[in-house]
Amino acid sequence: MELCHLHSYMRRKGRLQVAFAMIFFSSFFSLSFGQNVTVTGTVKDNDGGEPLVGVTISVKGTRQGTVTGADGTFSISVVVDASLTFNYTGYVSQTIPVGGQTKLDVLLSPSSETLNELVVIGYGTQKKVDVTGAVASLNIEEVEGLPNTNIAQFLQGTLPGLNVGVATTAGGTPPISIRGRVSLNGNQNVLVILDGIQYNGSLSAINPDDVATIDVLKDASSCAVYGAQAANGVMLITSRKGLPGEKPRISLNSSYTTQTPTVGDFKPHNREEYLAALTEAFYDQAYTPESGYTARNPNFNLADVIDGSMRDANGNLLPNDFNWWDAGTNRGSIMETNLSVSGGSDRVSYLFSGGIVDQKGFIINDKFGRKTLRANLDLQPLNWWKVGLVSLGSFVNTDGAEPALATIQRASPLHVPYDANGNLIVSPTNTIELNAFTTYEVDDYERSNNFFANIYNELSLPFLPGLTYRLNFGNNAGAYKHYYSSIFDAGQTGRAYKDDRTYYDYTLDNILSYNNTFGKHDVGVTLLYGSIKRSYNSTFTEGTGFSRLTLSYNDLALAASQFANSDGWKEALLYQMGRVTYKFNNKYLLTGTIRRDGFSGFAKNNKYGVFPTVAVGWILSEESFLQGIDAIDNLKLRIGYGVNGNQTARYSSIASLTTSAAYVFGDGGSTAFGQQVNTLGNDNLKWERTKGLNIGVDFDLSQGRTTGSLDFYNNNTYDLLFSVAIPTITGFSNITTNLGQINNKGFEARITHHIVSKSNFDWSASLVFATNKNKIVTLTGQDADNDGVEDDLVSSGLFIGKSISAIYDYQANGVYDLDDPRLPGFPIGSMSVVDQNGDGDITAADRAFLGRQEPAYRISLGNTISFKGFRLNFLLNSVQGGKDGYLGVNRPFANNIPQYYREDNTIRWNDFNGIDYWSPNNPNGKYPRNISGSRAKVEPSMYEKRSFVRLQDISLSYNLASGVLKKIGAQNINIFVSGKNLITWTNWEGWDPETGEGIVAGGRPVLRAFTVGASIIY
Repeated sequence: MELCHLHSYMRRKGRLQVAFAMIFFSSFFSLSFGQNVTVTGTVKDNDGGEPLVGVTISVKGTRQGTVTGADGTFSISVVVDASLTFNYTGYVSQTIPVGGQTKLDVLLSPSSETLNELVVIGYGTQKKVDVTGAVASLNIEEVEGLPNTNIAQFLQGTLPGLNVGVATTAGGTPPISIRGRVSLNGNQNVLVILDGIQYNGSLSAINPDDVATIDVLKDASSCAVYGAQAANGVMLITSRKGLPGEKPRISLNSSYTTQTPTVGDFKPHNREEYLAALTEAFYDQAYTPESGYTARNPNFNLADVIDGSMRDANGNLLPNDFNWWDAGTNRGSIMETNLSVSGGSDRVSYLFSGGIVDQKGFIINDKFGRKTLRANLDLQPLNWWKVGLVSLGSFVNTDGAEPALATIQRASPLHVPYDANGNLIVSPTNTIELNAFTTYEVDDYERSNNFFANIYNELSLPFLPGLTYRLNFGNNAGAYKHYYSSIFDAGQTGRAYKDDRTYYDYTLDNILSYNNTFGKHDVGVTLLYGSIKRSYNSTFTEGTGFSRLTLSYNDLALAASQFANSDGWKEALLYQMGRVTYKFNNKYLLTGTIRRDGFSGFAKNNKYGVFPTVAVGWILSEESFLQGIDAIDNLKLRIGYGVNGNQTARYSSIASLTTSAAYVFGDGGSTAFGQQVNTLGNDNLKWERTKGLNIGVDFDLSQGRTTGSLDFYNNNTYDLLFSVAIPTITGFSNITTNLGQINNKGFEARITHHIVSKSNFDWSASLVFATNKNKIVTLTGQDADNDGVEDDLVSSGLFIGKSISAIYDYQANGVYDLDDPRLPGFPIGSMSVVDQNGDGDITAADRAFLGRQEPAYRISLGNTISFKGFRLNFLLNSVQGGKDGYLGVNRPFANNIPQYYREDNTIRWNDFNGIDYWSPNNPNGKYPRNISGSRAKVEPSMYEKRSFVRLQDISLSYNLASGVLKKIGAQNINIFVSGKNLITWTNWEGWDPETGEGIVAGGRPVLRAFTVGASIIY
């Protein structure tokens, strides 16, 4: 019933919001900016006397402020009796009364690092020293200048517990997870909050240059404010804003990047290499049996056995030596430019920005173009009233289709893609295997437009100091178009389609907060009542069988066969949350949160879930028994425990219908389509619940020289969403229900140490470490074989006591040589399998646990070195598998391949002459090659460790001297060069261990990048 009342509530709030917006814009253009006294001065480091750039200077009690320039100078207009507060990261803040002065020279002293820094914690902020949950933060300015078009790429290896992979497509979003898996079939996506509003679009639509900070909530206590959607962790993205009282600030940056694969000569064979390898593939004919197939057979002619498509009319080998790889790839590039204007007065602040990215991937037609526009406005018409707008428009262009990479990687150099007249040869092999460029020679239009806006109204109620009411009205809208036509599709009869999709959601949050101090008691209360509604619609129209496609996808009526389908859905969420924070005597901390969530897509008997958490903190450094230890600046113990939920997909709890086969009523009668129930509903389906314990320690030592945090966590997920088999007599094969338990635990550390801190030289290093293990505790609870032990779900690859990604498979044991004794069903050259039970045969009973896919630990080491105007950053990132972890399948598919690919022409790389296939001339070959035409009884996967160490990021920048800046009137000019993925140390064979792309055809490379760029601020 609460969900049903949402529409009328929204209409009333909508009218109120329009009124606020009108006041906002009229006030924005009518404010007066006059002040009484102009104060100038410099801000320097107290130890070395170096100017400090970017110090925030604010007028106490107002929103007015400015920042220092490149030479540490500032200028600000204030009233005569104002006080100025100077804030700078890593330094002790100072508040100085103006007292009629017109010049102030300020010295700031280094402090225990960032204890008073504000951390975004969801529906509010909190001082870092007061945080009781596991929260990790990243300031994007610390990693700027790197060739990343996606905001997620900046996060790789930077925060403990945040696992970010690599993207291998232009503009692609890498895989992201926080603290490993806590679900089997439930939602496993990290919840993304953009400027206070849930964001369901692609991260590729966000311009990284617009982002100020990213905060990651990792434990149950910190995630509790998002309840039913927070079990997989929360990422809070905050965009940049203008500063009140800041004079207009114009920032322009531009960069150019080139990209090539991280592995060097990793490409298919040329003609000579291919023919040599093909000869080895026919060893039973190319060599004599009496020599053990090592001496050449003088009567062997490769042209006699090679596929006919590689011979001319006279039976000779075609003379071609075509490089398919070079034809399908090029040097990648990224061109990026960003412009922003920001500033403000004592009551208005603003930021307007625009950005353009043009990326061309390594594979031809792998393109990504993005244009973004942003407007962030904050207005304070009255001392107790604020309104504002955070908005983003993103326009993404991914036109064009790639050639079929797998076909390119195994194509014969004797074949060519085009004939003498430049026409595409549809199938050079004269088989169903099409030319790799049939997927490239198409008309492909693909666009995605995304719009985001959060309009807020905030009232600091004057009758009760510390009480604030805030209304957030957030909007996400997206439109996706993919139009396509190809004469080579649909069996070369031609195919064209139009795919149109639209998405919209709104969020309406009512937030009431109260913060105040009563003597030694600091109290904070946050109350939330909110709702979200989402909708989606799509239309797909298609035609096949065209006599010509001159009109491309613009006239589907010309197709012999036409099809159309549409889809759409709606869902709504309603939620309430209460959070209490309490601090006593600056020593003892308490945070208690409870959230109630309702979801329209969940079972009718369990529409709502309640998720409580509690956390405590103890600032030990404030205790008398540690006061005398000068080396300890801050030491805090945190303990949190609570419950988070995992929202299931819509409609999973209800029975669904499908269209059944058509029925014709009599000869010449009309055709009727029926519907039938194809899934069984479950009215008692529950929310997945993750109960988590987190114990952490934060420390600042030696006046901020060493800082860090340590966290141990132990999570248990109950009521797992899983599809369970049921007797077919019911008319169904399975039903979605709740069962089982997963345990997930780990340890994380982040330590930063200032190795050297001098006036002109500074060197700091940061170590990030994380380890995570999951285990299936229980599944169905059934013991069908009555052995006293709960049954595993072998067919689903799930085993009690093992990790979710445990590998239960046949164990490869080397290639059978000519004279090796072989088990039944295994020809010469095939991969042998360990007979685990020793019965002389290979059956399912010979499978064994070989390890797991999850890594043992992740570790990274970052360094920042500053010398005068130079700054060097580099990051080493590593993922390690330990004894039996981080395993991946790495085997070429050369068994029983068609004859024209008898020797799979996939790849050669570095110092290798090709894939290390077995042959009589290469008896120690690593990979199997059985050419008898019969498959082995079992062809086991070959697992390899994916462990690696990578020089992931490195950048060198230089800030021009202040004398140069004054001549041109600029605040700062920075020139930089950077590199990405420069060196990878690994034993993995193939494209890249982190992606798991091995030597199998179709793998995509990870790219090495070099960037040059500059930024200027006026």
